[in-house]
Amino acid sequence: MPPIEARERAVLFDMDGVLIDSEPLWRRAEIEAFGEVGLELSDQDCLATQGLRIDEAVAYWFARSPWAGRSREEVARRIVDRVARLIRSEAEPLPGVREAITGARDEGWRLGLASSSTGFLIDTVLDHFDLQGAFEATHSAETEKFGKPHPAVYLSTAASLGLDPRHCIAVEDSVNGVISALAAQMACIAIPAAELRHDPRFAVADRRLASLEALGEALEELDPKRSPR
Repeated sequence: MPPIEARERAVLFDMDGVLIDSEPLWRRAEIEAFGEVGLELSDQDCLATQGLRIDEAVAYWFARSPWAGRSREEVARRIVDRVARLIRSEAEPLPGVREAITGARDEGWRLGLASSSTGFLIDTVLDHFDLQGAFEATHSAETEKFGKPHPAVYLSTAASLGLDPRHCIAVEDSVNGVISALAAQMACIAIPAAELRHDPRFAVADRRLASLEALGEALEELDPKRSPR
């Protein structure tokens, strides 16, 4: 690949578990909503669908234990509404978020957001944490035919920036997200939650970090201007 200019590269952030500590909130909402239809899940069970679009997560559990009386769409809506309330009342930005965004921008990276969450939840997070305008492009997998681990959301986010996906670096916290980014031919930096940090499946990521506080160094190492993939 020939050399590229600084403005021809971008960092694409996942949202849940990367920008905000919302994965535990998702698990609480899912356990509550699935419990209402007779499906008892644990935190560990919920990890199986981490990173998936909510309709696909609901379909995953319905296929394994079908329920009656409430549609899958209604269960998904209840989960999303509950997560939105929990974000507004309890969610916190993860360590290094604002510094990572500012630092990447100061180094000339373009910034995008590629999330499995709905557009409604993306707006909820960006509004609540005063991050509107932080990203040049935001994209929800709800508008795609397939969610993560399919690469569509990352490919669409890169396209909205007018960039070759190979000039983008994704920042992810889930195995499904890492697979999605790699399938889009992007480098991927994984920042798993502490309880998942030693999951061997994250070995496929280009870098594995403990937090966003180390993002700057990882971006410098993976910069496609210096190390074409």
